Amino acid sequence: MKTLYMVRHAKSSWKFPELRDIERPLNKRGVRDIPKIGDYLKGLGVSPDYLLSSPANRAFTTAKGIAEKLGIPGKEIGIERELYHASTRNISSIVENTDDDLDSLMIFGHNPGFTDFAEELTGERLYNIPTCGVAIIELPITSWSDLKMGAGRLHSFIYPKGI
Repeated sequence: MKTLYMVRHAKSSWKFPELRDIERPLNKRGVRDIPKIGDYLKGLGVSPDYLLSSPANRAFTTAKGIAEKLGIPGKEIGIERELYHASTRNISSIVENTDDDLDSLMIFGHNPGFTDFAEELTGERLYNIPTCGVAIIELPITSWSDLKMGAGRLHSFIYPKGI
């Protein structure tokens, strides 16, 4: 059994139009939501074997904040360029190529790819993973390369306004 944690970045700021999209920081709500979600995940006993983030500032900042709440040093977060506005195909490839020694993977990225992938993987209609939302998906596989669309089970769907 493998577990995939899909975390959409926290709410970002549009205050600085001179910044490129990849550089945008979080806004106040985003900064406030990260510890709330991190504490909730910690309370569930979440302890991912590996964290992988989009290189976007808003995604990596979210990853660092949640990692801190889970007691994982920020330097242990991998950066995967392909997670930046990834398609379902990109996300699938990233997950399928995860080291099989890892039983759980937490990825940080963006919509619409994250919602689309979670829906395809589980067969559930989530409609939208909101900012700082988390889809926890259990996978009945022993190798990440055996990932099959529709085979995942949505264990939990968590978002700041829902907790």
